[in-house]
Amino acid sequence: MKTVNVGLIGAGFMAKAHSVAYAGMPMFFWPAPAIPVKKKLVDINEAVAKDAAAKLGFESWGTDWREIIDDPDIDVVDICTPNNVHAKIAIAAAKAGKHILCEKPLSLTTEEAKDMYHAAKAAGVTTMVAFNYRRTPAVQLAKKYIEEGAIGDILDFRGTYLQDWSADPDSPLSWRFQKEVCGSGALGDIGTHVVDMLRFLVGDFEAVNARTATYIPDRPVQSGLADSLGNQKGSANTERRPVNVDDQCCFMVLCKNGAFGTIEATRNAWGRNNYITFEIHGTKGSLAFNYERRDELQVCFASDEDDRRGFRTVYTGPAHPYGEGLWPIPALGIGYTETKIVEMYDFMKAISENRQPDPSFRDGYAIELISEAVLASAVSKKWTKVKSIEE
Repeated sequence: MKTVNVGLIGAGFMAKAHSVAYAGMPMFFWPAPAIPVKKKLVDINEAVAKDAAAKLGFESWGTDWREIIDDPDIDVVDICTPNNVHAKIAIAAAKAGKHILCEKPLSLTTEEAKDMYHAAKAAGVTTMVAFNYRRTPAVQLAKKYIEEGAIGDILDFRGTYLQDWSADPDSPLSWRFQKEVCGSGALGDIGTHVVDMLRFLVGDFEAVNARTATYIPDRPVQSGLADSLGNQKGSANTERRPVNVDDQCCFMVLCKNGAFGTIEATRNAWGRNNYITFEIHGTKGSLAFNYERRDELQVCFASDEDDRRGFRTVYTGPAHPYGEGLWPIPALGIGYTETKIVEMYDFMKAISENRQPDPSFRDGYAIELISEAVLASAVSKKWTKVKSIEE
């Protein structure tokens, strides 16, 4: 069976998620399309890199990402760094002929995204952007129903991604609040997940009309390098610095196929943890999903008899997408880890078949163009057309 040697850059919590997926994928999807081999992990902090390599099962470690690019034995470059270095790592990896898995969002700017896409396209390497939530079986089942025409033509939709980890003004100023490192705030960090999901289910975006807000103007400087996602608190004496990205974004969407909808993303919604939802209405029925109940898809079909029409729950399991590789009975429990395992399966399968998976760098570029339009609309307070991809 083919093996694929992996070099992973960045040792934060996403490195753990990806490492578990590399290990677990062959156990769930056997025979595996390829066997990932965890060759080398790199992080700028030597102690962190050494510890993470031992903990996550990598054969070696280093402190310079170029060590992975220059290693002829590495087949895949896995980018789990802050957003500001995605482009230079990915472009170098593409030029070295290596396949690339990159955490979302793809880049800081649309220009970077275009350069990444073009570099990968010219090199003919396989690329994937890690929008793993679309790989939840219930989301894939929604896609199946839509493609079968079970809910007819899509009329409208709404999507949310609500969290509360940064609602506390004393949660730290991580890189996720610094535009020069992250590009945008709630929009890029979590809103792009909903954009990807609804673009996947409904269709390409034509135009947006947006509003953004920054609720907490400054935060205490974070101690240490690790991103604590709000679990670390500053004291009264901790230095505070400005936040220069959005805490919240809300926008209307007009799709190219005529469907209309809204998307909201915020990290300041007390009581919400990982509240990713969508509801889609069609001429023949409706679908609804809540990631916090990710084994379930709510469905209502217009063809149901009048005396029993309403939303009912379908629990995903062996009869549904990816069911053959996950758990033997419905509702046994799909977690975050399984979505990353499915993601890794699709990535390795695409590599073995010499093709692009979804979402590829092209999709990541398209989402950056949408994000650019959202931010521009928030300034102009007008409908803003989403630019087309420059092939």
